[in-house]
Amino acid sequence: RRHFVGAAARAMRRILVDDARRRQARRPEPHARRVELDEQTPEERPSGPTPEEVLDVDALLTDAHRGEMVVDFCAGAGGKTLALAAMMQGKGRLIATDRDKRQLAPIHARLSRAGVHNVEVRSPKGAGDGVSDIGGTADLVLVDAPCTGTGTWRRSPDAKWRMRPGALEIRLREQAEVLDRAAALVRPGGRIAYVTCSVLGEENGAQARAFLDRHAGFAVVPPEQVAGALWDKADDFLAATRPSPEGLLMTPHRTGTDGFFVSILHRTA
Repeated sequence: RRHFVGAAARAMRRILVDDARRRQARRPEPHARRVELDEQTPEERPSGPTPEEVLDVDALLTDAHRGEMVVDFCAGAGGKTLALAAMMQGKGRLIATDRDKRQLAPIHARLSRAGVHNVEVRSPKGAGDGVSDIGGTADLVLVDAPCTGTGTWRRSPDAKWRMRPGALEIRLREQAEVLDRAAALVRPGGRIAYVTCSVLGEENGAQARAFLDRHAGFAVVPPEQVAGALWDKADDFLAATRPSPEGLLMTPHRTGTDGFFVSILHRTA
């Protein structure tokens, strides 16, 4: 078992490093920059992938393309926004927003340092979320949902003692609400990428199933198809994660990373 877990973590590292090198080699413009990984091999680095690198894998699994209309719906400080901008190679329309405008404060400086110019940052005004004008037109809406953060407990084990009674129920309501708002933005044929840093089934697979019950016009993209965004590393990635009918789960035990869940929800009608 220890041998398998180590191999899974090394597979994850290869996915990340190879992708970074491939994108570096074909980078067409300065504003298509992404946060670079260091050039150390898995053997040279005793630890697994960092949270920032796993965040980049989550963005890769959205399969964002040049020319698309993309909304980073819970953009926060902009980590995934930068990764999406790099995937889009500066082409298309990328909107970054967050219900809590205080979370957006660092994003402007980060975008400027990275030379990214195709991102429109929208702060919410009043009761609105700032994106109602694009209803039904987005190719991709990334929902990095508010969650309990149980996937980060390997780095911050004391966090479990700070989790208050009822916190899970609050997060479940917030997740359902943000998914419902995201659904209104997606065009037919478009998709929602639902991401959490949780390992709890209630926030992951169960939340995706509940969304499908409320929105008959959506369907889960099979995990094998989602992993296809990683091209020749798809098989390694699937072996290193825990696929389910609703999505893909990365865990500290299997991938040497924080816990992350990704589900791609395709609008069929």
